[in-house]
Amino acid sequence: MTERYVRDLQEIDETQVAVAGGKGAHLGGLSGIDGIRVPAGFCVTTDAFRRIMAEAPSLDDLLDRLSRVAPDDREEIRALCARMRRTVEETALPDDLAAAITRALARSGDRASYAVRSSATAEDLPTASFAGQQDTYLNVVGPAAVLQHVRRCWASLFTERAVTYRRRNGIDHRTVHMAVVVQRMVFPRAAGILFTAHPVTGDRKVATVDAGFGLGEALVSGLVDPDVFEVRHGEVVAKTIAVKQRAVDALPAGGTREVAVDPRRQREPALTDAQAVRLVELGRRIEAHFGCPQDIEWCLADDGFQIVQSRPITTLFPVPEAGDREPHVYVSVGHQQMMTDPMKPLGLSLWRLTAMVPMHEAGGRLFVDVTGRLASPTSRASLLDVMGRGDPLVRDALETVLGRDGFLPPLPDTGPGGPPAGGTSVPAEPDPAVVAELIARSEASVDALARGIRTKTGPALFDFLLDAFEEHKRVLGDPLNIQAVMAGMEATWWLNDKLRDWLGEKNAADTLTLSVPGNVTSEMGLALLDVADVIRPHPEVVAFLRGVEDEDFLDGLADLAGGAEARDAIDAYLDRYGMRCVGEIDITRPRWRERPTTLVPVILDNVRTFGPGAAERRFEEGRRAALEKERDVLSRLRALPDGNRKAAEAKRMIDRVRAFIGYREYPKYDIVSRSFVYKQALTAEAGRLVRAGVLAEEEDIFYLTFQELHDVVRSGEADDRLIRQRKDAFRSYHALTPPRVLTSDGEALTGAYRRDDVPAGALAGVPVSAGTVEGRARVVLDMAEADLEAGDILVTPFTDPSWSPLFVGIAGLVTEVGGLMTHGAVIAREYGLPAVVGVERATRLIRDGQRIRVHGSDGYVEFLS
Repeated sequence: MTERYVRDLQEIDETQVAVAGGKGAHLGGLSGIDGIRVPAGFCVTTDAFRRIMAEAPSLDDLLDRLSRVAPDDREEIRALCARMRRTVEETALPDDLAAAITRALARSGDRASYAVRSSATAEDLPTASFAGQQDTYLNVVGPAAVLQHVRRCWASLFTERAVTYRRRNGIDHRTVHMAVVVQRMVFPRAAGILFTAHPVTGDRKVATVDAGFGLGEALVSGLVDPDVFEVRHGEVVAKTIAVKQRAVDALPAGGTREVAVDPRRQREPALTDAQAVRLVELGRRIEAHFGCPQDIEWCLADDGFQIVQSRPITTLFPVPEAGDREPHVYVSVGHQQMMTDPMKPLGLSLWRLTAMVPMHEAGGRLFVDVTGRLASPTSRASLLDVMGRGDPLVRDALETVLGRDGFLPPLPDTGPGGPPAGGTSVPAEPDPAVVAELIARSEASVDALARGIRTKTGPALFDFLLDAFEEHKRVLGDPLNIQAVMAGMEATWWLNDKLRDWLGEKNAADTLTLSVPGNVTSEMGLALLDVADVIRPHPEVVAFLRGVEDEDFLDGLADLAGGAEARDAIDAYLDRYGMRCVGEIDITRPRWRERPTTLVPVILDNVRTFGPGAAERRFEEGRRAALEKERDVLSRLRALPDGNRKAAEAKRMIDRVRAFIGYREYPKYDIVSRSFVYKQALTAEAGRLVRAGVLAEEEDIFYLTFQELHDVVRSGEADDRLIRQRKDAFRSYHALTPPRVLTSDGEALTGAYRRDDVPAGALAGVPVSAGTVEGRARVVLDMAEADLEAGDILVTPFTDPSWSPLFVGIAGLVTEVGGLMTHGAVIAREYGLPAVVGVERATRLIRDGQRIRVHGSDGYVEFLS
């Protein structure tokens, strides 16, 4: 049967989403898989929905009004949705449309029972499942009832939850249309859901089966707990049999009802192990057909399994492509760089081209393959030690992988693996003079890059950049640079380890590293206090800045009293730090020089909160506190047995940490300085491509890799479809949470703190900056929206160097990501802020405005209200 408004499921496949919607297209695809049984039925196509929309012109006006409603105006959204649903349900079906549906019913049996199911064009897609967002009706009997429920399915496109879901996923309401699937009803003895990958861990080798008695609605609605089977390699490896007291059954005259399960059956499994294994075999066949893990709804009737829905599992984190079938273990780069948001393709490719180790991309994030180092006994200890010092959760996740029998075949020893980082012996003595030498080299190299790139355009620019990337790596990989970075880190580890052993003091290096010289990131925060000092005496400037919206606001300062001085101060700050921004490892992110309004709220907060000379005063207070701590530590050490030797060693390490730990931040400054030069040149090239009509807008280059952009420049042709796909994919990546550790089986491991020293109800994390502070928690997801007052505790997913200007005005720090030597931890110590990092789900578990206590020495956060 081929009609405009009705298509048999056998005539549809998964490519026809525009005609049959997501569910209908997938059911049609399922119907064509050998060995997979799908209840017979047909699809009322999206053409029918468009016809109804045309019959009700008032819907167009309502959609216009909906597009203008603020996202947080729930009442208006609810009212508009109700009006649209009512309009659709009250619109009469045209005679030819009703006839097409009733003819299809006559072929299947007028008095048969049907499931009538919505199938939107933005449903069951690889990036958004829309599960449960539109309506399904079971056991619908008779043509009149089917027609009525088809209208209800159309109307369900405008439920409040469906509208909200589309808004959250960036989907235009006008681009979504509704088909309706009508299938013969199945009356199962058991039903449920099959995930062909573990929905929690992500392990692609483990399938899970949820099963209950009767119709699957009992499970979907949460009426009963399901039996759960886990199947791996054709064997049930774990199962939980629930007490199933209720079920949903079909009524003879139509509709469904909730019924009690016979007490004698309540503890019986809904499936046998053999049935669960058989079901997973069918699921693997479906997964192979669609090419990705599936969320499958199934029924078990007298004559076997029938599949009533299959859609992609959209919550799984993708697995990096390895090019082989060997096991791999990946560690997240974003957790080390304090930036776990997705990156655009140009940002990913440039970071990979300039990185010192090979990196792999998945879900818009980067990962390093540590399989070889983890499998080799000689390198494993040092890897775990370094990872553990950086982020204990990464170490725990890696140890979890090591504990899996047979996952990583051990490699033979290849020689000594070297001592763990921060061992007990005093590290080799570096020369503090190398810091100034390295900074001078870096500045000269960046200046040469900026001079050399000015005249480069077209293919010559890309040849120049490839050479520049090699220079970039040469500077970062300079043994002297690595030695200087490690000198400060090793001295910190040594002091913390030794002073804990000798004096019983935790994290003693925190105070000893207050106000170290030459830390370009902490200087950045203090320098913005100096900018505030220039602005504070001029009320007209302050008032002007409060109303700033445009990025060219600096030009408007010149005519105000004190405006020229303010402009010069901000401009000088941007000359020094304007290449920075939140998420700065992604070259596509807008820099402060490109978007200076980002800094205005922070400047105004500094004007309001601090007095003149605050930067110098704070730095001097920190320096004095560090000097006093040094005197105290050395005095106490001398009183110990063999105290003079211990004091002498500690003094050498204190001098070393103060000479080198500030340089820990400089290589990142070098990287972002170079990256901004690259970006300015590439953006200029993008402007030429737009003027030539090759690209629609400059930012389209962000959705191409470096090599793809090079090809576009050479050929003068761009693939608009590819750019659109990349934009859609990037939007979808925001919904994914990157794991700290990921295996080639897809298992996402976050690690755990295995501690018994955390009070009940407190949140565990990594202690990175000593002290205890109580205050109001301010949960900030976007630096530009920070509203902080003196004494507040900043709670945020991560802080890269660009957050440092906020640190001068807060009392404490809590982050979800980080370790002892990540940027936020280093700056927190330098500013003397008690800080705990690596607190899982902190921004969701701590409420904005809640009073909390941060234990920066012991590594946990307590709730006070």
